[in-house]
Order: sequence, then structure tokens, then C-alpha cells
Amino acid sequence: MALGFLSRLTQGLARSAGKLTEGIGAVFTKRKLDEAALADLEDLLIGSDLGTDVTRRIIANFRRTRFGKEVTDTEVKQALAEEIAEILAPVARPLVINPERAPHVVLVVGVNGSGKTTTIGKLALQYREQGLKPMLVAGDTFRAAAVEQLQIWGERTAAPVVFAPPNADAAGLAFDALTRARAEGIDVLLIDTAGRLHNKSALMEELSKIIRVIRKQDPSCPHSVLLVLDATTGQNAVQQVGVFKEMVDVTGLIVTKLDGSARGGIVVALAEEYGLPVHAVGVGEQMGDLRPFFPMDFARGLVGA
Repeated sequence: MALGFLSRLTQGLARSAGKLTEGIGAVFTKRKLDEAALADLEDLLIGSDLGTDVTRRIIANFRRTRFGKEVTDTEVKQALAEEIAEILAPVARPLVINPERAPHVVLVVGVNGSGKTTTIGKLALQYREQGLKPMLVAGDTFRAAAVEQLQIWGERTAAPVVFAPPNADAAGLAFDALTRARAEGIDVLLIDTAGRLHNKSALMEELSKIIRVIRKQDPSCPHSVLLVLDATTGQNAVQQVGVFKEMVDVTGLIVTKLDGSARGGIVVALAEEYGLPVHAVGVGEQMGDLRPFFPMDFARGLVGA
């Protein structure tokens, strides 16, 4: 029997929770919460990719509310889950498609291998199930595999795919796609992009050009800019957000590969650092493996509560 989404998320986060859970169990077996215990907990949290800012915040709250009290590992895990969920709650916001825009233009960015193309396919499926008409744009014209992958998702979701010959101008392709989408009554236009961060200046120019060109048709485009992040990259994800925010006005995040990551704590670090909406999380390659982000479910899975 296939595991449900929540089971797979919990199973995936168990990799992140394992070291943290073992550490908490070793430190807090009916132990008084003194400075030594807080120092041990601080090391555990930083080692779990929660980042220094989040760790300081949690430690400060523990010191204020529980210092000098005897605590068990179960109590610490539950308290940690509550602290983490509180940090995550403000950023857990779904991506709202405005049907009055027709089409709502979504520019999808991220480094190669982060799961952009697969995420676009899954979003297209969700919009189709909501009764909307999606269109996909194969804007990573430098990678034939990306175009082919998007075409497969187009077939699966009955969504038209706009593509061009290899190495074609991505901005021109996006412009043509927007023209076609407006003519065909498309509700959501999902534009894939290249992710060559090793040549940051070229990528920045390409993304800027795409935005500049499609704004010739609609000055409000793109209506959403989604950054897709691979959870397995850990603290590198924080740097990626910084780079892409420099390039384009990122409006929200989608975090993928949480089923295979031991670094799920990075989601908390991102929430504290940038406060960008986390629209969804992914736990696999299948059609239904992208779901809304629920802070308490995530927090409990992360700490093994």
C-alpha cells in the first residue's frame, strides 16, 4: 500500500529528526534545564540546519519559560515543535491564482536540479483539477532534457506546452507564449527558466530580459515569481534565496525533495531569514507529491514529536 503524503513527509523528515531526536534524548532524560543543557540544545539545533538566528530565538524562549525546571525529552520535543510552528506560521501561505488576470503569469526560477520542471508539472495538474486552464513554457532553452520533461508533463496534465529550438531566446519565447495564452483564454501561464548559477551575470540578464519583454504586453507581469529550492542543499538554500532575490523579485518559495533530505531544518532558517511565503512542499516525483505547507505537521515531523 502506498504511503500517504503526510506519512512520506514524516518519513522524510525522520532523517532530519534522527540526529536531533537522539541528541535530545541523550541530553534531557529528566534533567534540569540549566546553562549546560541549553548549550547542548543550542549545538543540536545549529547542527540541524535551523540556523543561528532561529536557534538563538528558541534558546532565549526556553531560558525565559523553562530555565531551572526539570524537563523530559518528550516535553522538549513538544516545546520545540510549538516554537518552530510559531516561526513557520506566518510564511505558510498558498499561492492564490487571480482568475481576473487571465492569464496569471508565474515565473519559476531556481538552480538546475532543484525540481523546477517537475514542480511546474505538478502545479499544472493542481490547477487543472481546480478547473483552470494552464499553459507551460519551456523557457530553459539550453537544456533539451528540460524541454522534453516539460512536454511529458504537458501530456500528463493535458496542458499545452510552448517551446522553441535549442538555445533560442527565452524572452522571445515567453512573449510569444503570453500572446498565445491571452488568445486561447489560458488561466495560468507557468514559465520555466534556466538555472545556471555558475554564470550569475548571464542568468540575471536572461531573467531580467524575460520580465522586461513580457511587461511590454502586461506591465503587471509576472504576477508571481516562485523560487524552487532543493531541501537537500541545506544552508546553501539560504544563499540561493539571496542570489535570486537580487536577480528578481521573488514572491514565494516551494521546497522540494523533503522525502530524501536530512536537512529539513533549512525551511525554518529560511522563514526566519527572509519571511517569504512557503507555498508548498514536495516529497517525491509523483503527480500528487506537491502539497500545501502545514507548519505544525512539519514542525512535529522535524523534531520527531
